[in-house]
Amino acid sequence: MATNKEMLQKGVKYLAGALPLMFIGPSVIYNAFMNKQTNWHYLVLAFGIIFCLLSVYLAFKGIKTITDALFDGNK
Repeated sequence: MATNKEMLQKGVKYLAGALPLMFIGPSVIYNAFMNKQTNWHYLVLAFGIIFCLLSVYLAFKGIKTITDALFDGNK
């Protein structure tokens, strides 16, 4: 049961990409709700929601890739 190091690195890269988005997404959503008087409110809110959804997707993909690397998921 050897660890696939390339696959493990790929999973860590996914998690490293998800980490900043986990902080940027809620910050952008908060900014959108604090600036309701502007015309850009809905666009900024949409970007914040997209960042949050992307962070969740990358986190799950990274965790799945790491578990596949550790437990020989390609068999």
